[in-house]
Amino acid sequence: MAVLSFRTSNYAYNIFISGMQRFTTSDGFGGIPSEYHEPVKQFAAKNYTANPYADEENRTRQIAVGLNNGWITEQEFNETVSYIQPIEPIA
Repeated sequence: MAVLSFRTSNYAYNIFISGMQRFTTSDGFGGIPSEYHEPVKQFAAKNYTANPYADEENRTRQIAVGLNNGWITEQEFNETVSYIQPIEPIA
């Protein structure tokens, strides 16, 4: 199945910002399609940071909201944060 960008952004919003969806559910049914798991994490890492030039704690703040509210697991949080690009020093 093709991964569509509009679905990726919608799933990311629904998981990390509103908490309306999950990557997977506890009963094994529901959740978003598995082919979207990594693209959604990549999208969130790129777009859901408070400030891409902030220190690491601030950069993960919006993603941490999902973890703190129980919308994502600690493993999903760590996988998402691993996609955040390191800050390039300004020359």
